[in-house]
Parts: sequence; C-alpha cells; structure tokens
Amino acid sequence: MKIASFNANSIRARIPIVIDWLNSEQPDVLCVQETKVQDKDFPSGIFKEAGYSAVFHGQKSYNGVAIITRLPFDRVRSGLYGDEDEQARFISSYISGVPVINVYIPQGFAPGTDKFSYKLKWMEDLLSYVSDNYTPEDPLIIAGDFNVALEPIDLYDPEQHEGQAGYHPDEQAHMRKLLDWGLVDIFRKYNTGADQYTFWDYRIPNALKRKKGWRIDYILATASLSEKSIGSWVDTRPRSLEKPSDHTFLLAEFEI
Repeated sequence: MKIASFNANSIRARIPIVIDWLNSEQPDVLCVQETKVQDKDFPSGIFKEAGYSAVFHGQKSYNGVAIITRLPFDRVRSGLYGDEDEQARFISSYISGVPVINVYIPQGFAPGTDKFSYKLKWMEDLLSYVSDNYTPEDPLIIAGDFNVALEPIDLYDPEQHEGQAGYHPDEQAHMRKLLDWGLVDIFRKYNTGADQYTFWDYRIPNALKRKKGWRIDYILATASLSEKSIGSWVDTRPRSLEKPSDHTFLLAEFEI
C-alpha cells in the first residue's frame, strides 16, 4: 500500500496539480486536508475519471478532509465528535481492511488564545478516540496535517519559533503522547537528516529554495504496520509548480 498525505489549501484550486500527481505517482490512498469545500461541491467526479473513489467531510471555505483511494473501502466516519463536530477536521475509513484516519489538526493561532486551547483539546480528544477504539497491536494509520513541528530538526529556525503555535511544548507533549501510545513516525524511521520539510510559508520569498520550511505533516502507523513499511519520503516538486499549495506531498509505502 502506497499512501500519501497532502494539505491542498483548497482542493478545487489544486485539482490540476493533484490529478497530475495521482497519474504520475499512482498512490493507493491520498489523504487530503484543507479541502475548503462543502460536500455538495466536492469534485468527486474528476477523481472517479482518474480511477479513484473519494470520501469527504467538508465545510464552506475552511478546513475539510478527504480520503481518495483506488482500493476497496468501508466503515467511513466523518468527524471526531460525530454529528456534534463544528469543524471538518477528521475522516476515517477502513481501506482494504486497514483503518486509516485523516486529520487536519487546528493551527492554534497563538498560545493563550481560545484557538490554542481548542487545538490542545482537539489533540487530547484525538488520543482518547484512538485509545478507545484501537489498541497498539491493531493495524492503524493516522495521516494528515498536525500543525506541530516535534523536534528542532523539523523547522528551519527553532530558536526563533520557540514557544509559538506550531512549535510549543504543550503541542509537542500531545504529539509525544500519541507516539507513546504506540504509533511510529514513518518518515523519521527512514529519514534523519535536516532540511526535510512539508510546508513552506507563502509569506517567505523563495522559501522552498532557501529551505525555510516546517515538517508538520505526518504519516503515523502502529508498530505492526511500521514493520511492514519499506520507505517514506517527501515529494517537493509540486511545491515548485505554478499556483501550488503551501504544503507538498508526504508518502509512505507498506508491503500489505
């Protein structure tokens, strides 16, 4: 199984990039965040023409998540909080029998704000959901934009960003709780070097070329699946195309 994660920052704006990339890379599963489209307007027909099915949970102009797959799927769940979800940030499905959860964790804005408190609670509730519904011995993949750089190596200037949203010890503590529960950061299993990022701020001129990025997108898997992984990498090329997202594609491959 070849799985990828991509924050599209508007799926409709990024359709040419995504379809070209699917045709080129042929992943089995693509988890998309920030689709920014209501369900009635999701471009599922375009993906069907490319050989993929799509399940999605969206809202107008903000947030939104989707799982795009060419494999059999069932047991779709939309929303971390079910029908009580105020923001479209969670979707899950069993893909060929493997549970896949796609998340778009809140950005948090700034420590001390309601938005930051909401981010921390959302991360806490995600761990509760995972621990209530799975065990570390189960096969499980959680992919998406976590909006957290975990270690100094995961962003271009850790000293400058220390204590800010995205690189705050409270967020990092919640990420480590997920890992301590029994999840493995598949990218770091295979890549230990610096300057390997998944997000480059639009506001920084030539951020990609200048290596001024963040690694805030993850593909996590339980140990049983991690043992079946054969690699993980970031494809930076789409970030250099015309009208790109501020993120790019993160991939992992498993022999399952």
